[in-house]
Amino acid sequence: MITVGVLGIQGAVKEHMNMLNKLPNITGICVKYKEDLEKINGLIIPGGESTAIGKLLRDFDLLNPIKKLIEKGLPVWGTCAGMILLSKNISNDSKTHFSVMDIDVVRNGYGSQLDSFLIDLDIKEVSLKPIPLVFIRAPYIKSIGKNVKVLASLNDNIIACVEKNMLVTSFHPELTKDLSFHKYFIDMIHESKAITSTM
Repeated sequence: MITVGVLGIQGAVKEHMNMLNKLPNITGICVKYKEDLEKINGLIIPGGESTAIGKLLRDFDLLNPIKKLIEKGLPVWGTCAGMILLSKNISNDSKTHFSVMDIDVVRNGYGSQLDSFLIDLDIKEVSLKPIPLVFIRAPYIKSIGKNVKVLASLNDNIIACVEKNMLVTSFHPELTKDLSFHKYFIDMIHESKAITSTM
């Protein structure tokens, strides 16, 4: 059984939990306190408001414990605001948060709430069929480090990539019925557990 935590202090927490509940042999739990981190095999950082989540992470004393676990290899997936929180550099903000992934992110890169949109895109490494992507005040990735692998781009902007145990997406898979990205993240967790068991 795999236990996946969803950071539960702000944002699309319930939506990710609902998606995890549709997957076999997966338990989703809401992570609000440091002791919750001891129960999980992977962590989803949901979309929401990155500045608010960053403040609450510090208020709840979760920022450094989570950062240390990610640096030790805990699989983590940041969607939208979660991507901003994981990035080492934010082009239009001087303050970073976990600062663990070698990407340069542009906040609100796709405009305001009124500029939200939905498209279908082929992402071969994640699914054999087109995946619906929901963008809401979405960021995008302007540049990446040498160890970052791009999974998807849109109009020359990177919208999904992976680096070691870290996955980020500009969009919100949890707001669709498509489970492809959640399954992809579960595969990352399985791979992480396999690597750990052979060490």
